[in-house]
Amino acid sequence: MKHQVISIVLGGGKGSRLFPLTFSRSKPAVPIAGKYRLVDIPISNCLNSGYNKILVLTQYNSASLNSHIKNSYHFDIFSKGFVDILAAEQNVENEQWYQGTADAVRQSMKHLEKYDYDYILILSGDQLYQMDFREMIDFHRENEGDITIATIPVNSKDATGFGILKSDEKGEITSFIEKPSEDMLGDWKSEVSEKSKGAGKEYLASMGIYVFSKNVLKNMFKEDAGDDFGGQLIPNAIGHHKVLSYQFDGYWTDIGTIESFFEANMDLTQEMPQFNLFSSSPIYTRARMLPPSKVNGSFVSKAIIADGCIVLADKIENSIIGNRCRIERGTSLKNCYMMGADYYESNETKIDNINNNIPNMGIGEYSHIENAILDKNCHIGNHVKIIGGKHMQDGDYENHSVKEGIVVVKKGAIIPDGTQIF
Repeated sequence: MKHQVISIVLGGGKGSRLFPLTFSRSKPAVPIAGKYRLVDIPISNCLNSGYNKILVLTQYNSASLNSHIKNSYHFDIFSKGFVDILAAEQNVENEQWYQGTADAVRQSMKHLEKYDYDYILILSGDQLYQMDFREMIDFHRENEGDITIATIPVNSKDATGFGILKSDEKGEITSFIEKPSEDMLGDWKSEVSEKSKGAGKEYLASMGIYVFSKNVLKNMFKEDAGDDFGGQLIPNAIGHHKVLSYQFDGYWTDIGTIESFFEANMDLTQEMPQFNLFSSSPIYTRARMLPPSKVNGSFVSKAIIADGCIVLADKIENSIIGNRCRIERGTSLKNCYMMGADYYESNETKIDNINNNIPNMGIGEYSHIENAILDKNCHIGNHVKIIGGKHMQDGDYENHSVKEGIVVVKKGAIIPDGTQIF
């Protein structure tokens, strides 16, 4: 018997720890791996699992996210599948915007009444992982769970940033604590695999991925006015509902900070990255119909180059080059994520650039850029030197920010010839 599942992807809040990448977009709309957006990850996992009824809840800086989803996910007229946007709305019953993860789903429940479903799968829009959700749903069903939380073993350093739980030998969660301090971790070790234990990962963290049986979630919303799943509803449910831990042993990372975002992207350039873009489970995104990229006279090592690029650079190492990038001769990039451009500049625009002493979009000649993220539509001139590193102090400036030694050039920034940032 096939059970009906509806998936809800949470569109995220302000994403302040990912600033300035989230200055004009929500976290799930942040570009990743050169050609995707973060929201493509949970949506693709759903589609690859056979679950094609997906709602994306949006609120903050949602224009680019809405546009991406509208232009990316289309189903034929004979399919009952959809990826629809549910924007936060004020109404007669509730004049407030979403107050948290649980409140976002609570306010959206009325829109689910027209769908036939047995289980609700709730996902974050800003994580990098590949998971077959069918296995999690089967685990939930076979063990007669009311709620199932996907969990992953973490070490003591990482444990302070997650919801940590303990479960019994049957996998039922007996206690849960949200983001404990390090001195509170002593009693929170769990039974994990020998591999995880050997790596010092003895704490079970919530991945922010939940399965709820339909009526259980409805009743919880009636009984519990809490706004957040991790902080309120899940801890309150333990002891009153059967809450299960589904241990995931694959690669998973939460894209919560500039540092974690940068590390996740740089790992993709390695020979054997932890996240496999070349698997039989594709990551879906918008089909842009761009020409293939051209590379001329460049030394390229451990690099990802997306579509529609013209690369004349001297050297590109450990870097991701996004769609429509233009990199001129003599330039070198190392440990960089260049997000690319939303459009190509016309010849008329380039003439205007010359008249206004503005570099063309992309990177000019004989520049050197290292340990940096270049947001979309940047104009970086000739002989520019940007070298990030731990020697740099965090700060926010007109055209760039520094976070954990990583220089983030802001979207649309104009970096004149000869600029030095290091």
